[in-house]
Amino acid sequence: MLNFDEVRFLESQRNAVSCAEQLHSAIGDLLGRGAENLLFAGAGGAGILMWPAASLLATRSRFPSRVELPTELVTAGSALLSERSIVVMPSRSGDTPETLEALRYCRKAGATVIALTGTADSPLAAQADVNFTNPVDDDNSSESFYIQSIFLALSLMSLQGEIDDYPALLDGARRLPEVMLEAKRAFETRASEVATELAEGLFHIVVGAGPTWAEAMYYGMCILEEMQWILTRPVHAADFFHGPLELVEQGVSCVLLKGEDSSRPLVDRVERFVRDHTDRVTVIDSADVAMPGVSEQLRQLMAPAILAALLERVSAHLEVLRDHPLTTRRYYRTVSY
Repeated sequence: MLNFDEVRFLESQRNAVSCAEQLHSAIGDLLGRGAENLLFAGAGGAGILMWPAASLLATRSRFPSRVELPTELVTAGSALLSERSIVVMPSRSGDTPETLEALRYCRKAGATVIALTGTADSPLAAQADVNFTNPVDDDNSSESFYIQSIFLALSLMSLQGEIDDYPALLDGARRLPEVMLEAKRAFETRASEVATELAEGLFHIVVGAGPTWAEAMYYGMCILEEMQWILTRPVHAADFFHGPLELVEQGVSCVLLKGEDSSRPLVDRVERFVRDHTDRVTVIDSADVAMPGVSEQLRQLMAPAILAALLERVSAHLEVLRDHPLTTRRYYRTVSY
């Protein structure tokens, strides 16, 4: 595969599953000490990758939870934040200024901060109450953060008595690294084709729903915009018919990300519309991926991680096609906070 280290990928995703096991113990300890709510407070892309876990808790758990933007949390506060709060802060680098400022704010409120980091010797890792480091880079971090955060949510639900199949789900997760690697291999030719489509477009409407909405936003904002300087319009499928449909005409690129949960029909109806109005429709569907030994429920939960694994292959081809390395930035790290 182009520009890809298979051994490093497998190691990182196996570590993510191992972190999930450790997170279960940490969440159990905090619940035993009286934790009453949970806040996800990640900046930028790392924060977006928490959305599927947050959505899982919002729709299937009575445990109070919320997604907070670190900068808004510091400036506006949160009625939930207290000494009985668990605050989950993800960061690959561990030195994002907004995240560190929010960490200090939350610790001052007495909350317990759990950090999910990709760099062990980072300020976030050192200053959090509990830290789980999985050494990752941009090309393998999305899957890791998805796995860790979704299993954190499942741990909480299991410990609250809201699900009874946590052990089976975790057992299935141990198969995910190899499954995702095989999915990447099988997608390589298609990835080159999708990259060509993205490289030629003026702008792209990127659509998702449910768990795949996070990946639609992440890929549009953090990869195509930040790393490739390509114009995108990430749109939730539920909002597509309330404005963005009027942008669709021949030649307009629509990229649809499909999962396998109850939100899939929302993307299906977008697909029916765009196929009648533009000749540039790209569909990437987790249901097309062979996942032997993985249950239907786990497939649904891990759809964003699977899509992230496939889209990483698109990115690898895209940077070569455009002669624009994913690490090239104009303003990154130069903006004054």
